[in-house]
Amino acid sequence: MRYLAVLLLAPWLLILCWGYWAYPKSLPRTSGRRVFDFTALLLALIAAVQCAVLGFDMVELPTVDGFGRASGAIWQQVLPALYGYGAFTAVLVLAMLLRHALWGRRRRS
Repeated sequence: MRYLAVLLLAPWLLILCWGYWAYPKSLPRTSGRRVFDFTALLLALIAAVQCAVLGFDMVELPTVDGFGRASGAIWQQVLPALYGYGAFTAVLVLAMLLRHALWGRRRRS
């Protein structure tokens, strides 16, 4: 159950990986850029999994009383998904900004 949120989020994260890898087409596709892109995607995936596990561990489950468990146990899966998606997106946004700064079009003066 610990990795269920990441598993359910994985298809969307793979689509984001493909989008990051494929676009923009205007940047040069050098081997240095490909190494940078691969490293950024790997760091984003690692950050997503680590933050999802952290989110899973941070959730306090509601107590069980005479009528069973109170509502709120769904947050044990929602919070890790939010943390994982947030970490993945933050790493990719930083990587996109850095990638554009390194390989973006240079204006001629």
